[in-house]
Amino acid sequence: MTWASIDLNADLGEGFGRWRLTDDEQLLSVVTSANVACGFHAGDAVTMRRVCELAAGRGVRIGAQVSYRDLAGFGRRSMDVPHDELAAEVAYQIGALQVFARAAGARVSYVKPHGALYNRVVHDEGQAQAVVDGVLLTGERLPLLGLPGSRLHETAEKAGLPVVTEAFADRAYTAGGTLVPRGEEGAVITDAAAVVERSVSMARFGVVTSLCGRSVPVRARSLCLHGDTPGAVGLARRVRAQLEASGVRVEAFV
Repeated sequence: MTWASIDLNADLGEGFGRWRLTDDEQLLSVVTSANVACGFHAGDAVTMRRVCELAAGRGVRIGAQVSYRDLAGFGRRSMDVPHDELAAEVAYQIGALQVFARAAGARVSYVKPHGALYNRVVHDEGQAQAVVDGVLLTGERLPLLGLPGSRLHETAEKAGLPVVTEAFADRAYTAGGTLVPRGEEGAVITDAAAVVERSVSMARFGVVTSLCGRSVPVRARSLCLHGDTPGAVGLARRVRAQLEASGVRVEAFV
């Protein structure tokens, strides 16, 4: 399945205190949706407020990037969190970001899990249910951004929540259409030309070449551009420019 338009999202606000990881201001001139760290894997109150103000000023949609409570591990360590605890923590993170989004004259428009939680809810129905229940706790029916065919999307749809399919420009895929774990060789695509080519292929034709060389279908309404990789801003600009040159409209999904 292909789209006449595609959303570009990036993980932003991934700093803490005086430490900053992402070039939020420059990336917000390229992307159409901002996944804002909500304090559990990165981010703090000042950073969240600043990114929301920047995003609102540029008409970029604000999304809550929720995570396991894992600042030390940047949210990339898998954890076994009880259902009620995880649901409450997801709601807590969304609520915190909502305060700053509203203060900036905007709102939280969607939710995206981060890191280990993102990968876990692809196949773990229990953790997926906890994330969905956390969203429902907020009283808002926010769309959930994630991998096509994931348990998260199946669970969200059963609960009546909208889902948005996502692909990754700079991550390797398995033959089964899932992401290659970051710890494995070749999991992250570092060649800029390859990232650009893969982005256009996914947006226009709905396919990507897996790590083993096979073409796999990828139904993506949104394309993630990681903001914490070297040269992220320049790469994001190249991806957007090539998408538009290929006839793909770049626009937010909400």
